[in-house]
Amino acid sequence: MSGGQARSSSARPALVLVCAALVAPRLAQAWKADAPRAVADAQEAPLAPAGLSRTAAEELAKELWVARAAELAAELQDEDEAEAFELDGRRLRVKELRSGSAAFGARSLWISLHGGGRAGKSVNDGQWENQLRMYRPPEGIYVAPRAPTDTWDLWHQGHVDGLLDRLIASYVVRHGVDPDRVYLLGYSAGGDGVYQLGPRMADRFAAAAMMAGHPNDARPDGLRNLPFALFVGAEDKAYGRDEEARSWSKRLVALRAADADGYEHLARILPGKGHWMDGEDRAALPWMERFTRRAWPKRVVWVQDDVTHRRFYWVAVEGGSLGARVAVEVDGQTLRVTEARGVERIRLRLSDALLDLDRPIRAEWAGETLFEGVCPRTREAVERSLRERADPSSIATAELVLEAPGD
Repeated sequence: MSGGQARSSSARPALVLVCAALVAPRLAQAWKADAPRAVADAQEAPLAPAGLSRTAAEELAKELWVARAAELAAELQDEDEAEAFELDGRRLRVKELRSGSAAFGARSLWISLHGGGRAGKSVNDGQWENQLRMYRPPEGIYVAPRAPTDTWDLWHQGHVDGLLDRLIASYVVRHGVDPDRVYLLGYSAGGDGVYQLGPRMADRFAAAAMMAGHPNDARPDGLRNLPFALFVGAEDKAYGRDEEARSWSKRLVALRAADADGYEHLARILPGKGHWMDGEDRAALPWMERFTRRAWPKRVVWVQDDVTHRRFYWVAVEGGSLGARVAVEVDGQTLRVTEARGVERIRLRLSDALLDLDRPIRAEWAGETLFEGVCPRTREAVERSLRERADPSSIATAELVLEAPGD
């Protein structure tokens, strides 16, 4: 069959269609306010085949999220009260400061990574204590975690991602943090961590800021939907931090020039400053707080580094592989895989926040139409979404699984 010609699910066995229910940002806001149960509108659009209406899907997502949140709150109670989160034998201790008076469900969370590294426990403990005093957002919960290890790459390692996910979940369900207002920042070795964690966990944060760090092997491509700030002293010559920051700034400028709706960034190379920037890096915080997370962006660019993940925004894969690269976009009712390297199957997590699930959609890969039709909202999609991540703003209500076109 020639490229561009529609293929139905029956005509293409390699295509698996799984469709399930949704949670739009407007629903997430309703949950935060504990809105009353909605009543289906008599004039609502017709149901998708064998699927849920939009109202029914939203109600189901709300119901399942409330149950999951209660379950998580109980599960995380001991760790939360001990101020230490645990996963796979690793332990992430935290200290916090609070400011402002935002309502439960509307609070921001600022995760601030300390410096140090391969300097011994006492030095890293001192850097942890210092990090608690480094910044003070006008509103929100400011959390300084203690890295689980005392290695040079203390914030790069794979256990960090899962521990931060656990920390975020606890602050959302137990402390009323808005999941769309979680911010990441770090200084020195903590800045190294932001360079690494920003691209690979971009879908968890509203904005990120790297201070006085080094990227090592990190790449900025995955920052398409995460506003990213860099602050480095112009005289911070150790490990070439100043030159690396200039290089990243140029790359972000080029990426934004090619994609004007993405790669929002701020770069400050501060004249006369060395590794210590005399507090001038605090200017990152008012810039960061302007942003809320884009949970359902119209374009996703995902590059897997040495710590791989199975989902990124509304795109998922069966198993992550080092160096894999995927770019997917939405244009009206068309889903288009524009790049896929090292990936043979992609699961698209869908929502009415992304496109209208009451209307037919088209899915294209390598210029070939793999699916055309209505993708129904289902309970299974909602349940899977919440199993994968306890995040009310990014619950999918339908799914479409695509396999790469053959030769």
